[in-house]
Amino acid sequence: MCGLLGFLTTDGTSDHLVSRIDQAMHCLRHRGPDEHGTWHDEDLVFGFNRLSIIDLEHSHQPLRWGPVENPERYALTFNGEIYNYLEIRAQLTDEFGAQFRTEGDSEAIVAAYHYWGEDAVRRLRGMFAFAVWDTETRELFIARDPFGIKPLFLATGARGTAFGSEKKSLLELADAIGIGTELDPRAVEHYTVLQYVPEPETLHAQIRRLESGCFARVRPGERPAVTRYFRPTFPVRPFAPGTEQQRYREIADALEDSVAKHMRADVTVGSFLSGGIDSTAIAALAMRHNPNLITFTTGFEREGYSEVDVAAESAEAIGARHVVKVVSPAEFAAAIPEIVWYLDDPVADPALVPLWFVAREARKHVKVVLSGEGADELFGGYTIYREPLSLAPFERMPAGLRRLAGKLSDRIPEGTRGKSLLHRGSLSLEERYYGNARSFNDAQLRAVLRDFRPEWTHQDVTASIYAESQGWDPVARMQHLDLFTWLRGDILVKADKMTMANSLELRVPFLDPEVFEVASQVPLEQKITTKRRGGSQPTTKYALRQALEGIVPAHVLHRAKLGFPVPLRHWLQGTELFDWAREQITESGADHLIDKAAVLKMLDEHRAGESDHSRRLWTVLVFMVWHGIFVEKRIVPTIAEPVYPVSL
Repeated sequence: MCGLLGFLTTDGTSDHLVSRIDQAMHCLRHRGPDEHGTWHDEDLVFGFNRLSIIDLEHSHQPLRWGPVENPERYALTFNGEIYNYLEIRAQLTDEFGAQFRTEGDSEAIVAAYHYWGEDAVRRLRGMFAFAVWDTETRELFIARDPFGIKPLFLATGARGTAFGSEKKSLLELADAIGIGTELDPRAVEHYTVLQYVPEPETLHAQIRRLESGCFARVRPGERPAVTRYFRPTFPVRPFAPGTEQQRYREIADALEDSVAKHMRADVTVGSFLSGGIDSTAIAALAMRHNPNLITFTTGFEREGYSEVDVAAESAEAIGARHVVKVVSPAEFAAAIPEIVWYLDDPVADPALVPLWFVAREARKHVKVVLSGEGADELFGGYTIYREPLSLAPFERMPAGLRRLAGKLSDRIPEGTRGKSLLHRGSLSLEERYYGNARSFNDAQLRAVLRDFRPEWTHQDVTASIYAESQGWDPVARMQHLDLFTWLRGDILVKADKMTMANSLELRVPFLDPEVFEVASQVPLEQKITTKRRGGSQPTTKYALRQALEGIVPAHVLHRAKLGFPVPLRHWLQGTELFDWAREQITESGADHLIDKAAVLKMLDEHRAGESDHSRRLWTVLVFMVWHGIFVEKRIVPTIAEPVYPVSL
């Protein structure tokens, strides 16, 4: 897990950029405090900050490798981990006689690229963003893992193409690249609706992200040519009568194998542990490989907003040593500017704040943690996935009658029971579902955004994704959409940024190609089902829960999803965050983008209990802090130099 930065020039004059790259790497120091290095030739400069996890004494980067006839043909920078690197090294040695000079996973990538070409990315089992420079063909190959666990930003200007693990490093080089730093108004609107900036956009118009599951080829003087190599599908395989236990065993075996490979490291590996099934399953399986496993959780100083007790009970049940971090409202507010600086682009998910705190606590004890991200998208874990069941009667209505239901809902006063159901039932799946985040509707956007464009909708982001899932069952289509939106835009961004902010590597065993293969075949009735013990209400992740019988403690196995809940609604009403929020709004210099009077009105309505605006307020507040840091330069967070115990 590391931070990389590179620049491919158009004119073969890279020498003068080495010092600029070296300087810009300082803002990535948290991603790799163990080592720092650069390498360049006439066309390209690589910079690298290393967090040493595997082969600690070797595998230095930028790394040189090549076949016997040209042993330094390639240069590599790589962020992430390849969990099947031992198998790849053995296969390349057996089939091609490949030779290696280290014991790490970095050489496995570049050797695989040499022998297998672009197909190498399809054989890597892990999380990665890497760049390989071929000194013979003068071609740069950059790639990102299938799910987007590791980030990679791109910017191409008159003077070349730059790429890096964090956007702030490219902003440092904007003049050298030959790009501007103006904002993208459509991305601002997309953020306000979705609470994250969807790939490949960023809030800066001339900086984009290489999308998950894509690679690109670049030559000096040319723009990157991007190819998608991973297109997730859900080839549902019904459970034949009498095969249920076999299929559950397939799921459990795939997950157990994934956890085993994710435990590969030359440093201490711990695990995050909330009160839910996903993180508990990962921790329980990890205990089989490390009986001294340490687990970590966080909570808040407010009753009902803590998973601490359940997580502690789970840790005791599986035999893990457990560490807890409780966050006060004052700590929460004080950390926000620093957290937003680490984010690069705003993400209005309040759960990232406790994640930052628990990562900071974990880094005192371990260098790597496992976590349960991805289980909901793969196995059908979000409660919103139940919606197709409740709206099924509308699907059977004639189109005209459904439109009439929509018109009727428009006449029903806000807050009236049944209004939302009637409205959503009148819409197609493509119209109504754009992920888990629904911060603002059009009327609310029009009141808050100065430059509201009704033609910029969530369908800018979702239409092409939905086009690939025609004919699938509705839950599979929602899962597929979330893989490209919510998962990589929110879940994985906060997971990467908040852990790397603390020089901590986070690994996600659910997001593994072989786990995805078995999960993608699970039929709808084994995801969202009414087969719940002691009741008839629908439940989620049914097949996964059945597969984890005997692995996950009983008190967690059938527990509702909660995660790291944040008492934001209460804090914005009370003394904890109300004054802080008002100060952020009044001092913000984003007046040309946000109607501050409208936001203050929302804040007052929220405090008075007239309406719950907490999610919308948080979306705007995070943007205002971000704008104050990256645009106005009014807010200057204090970013400490990373210093950690050397023995972890």
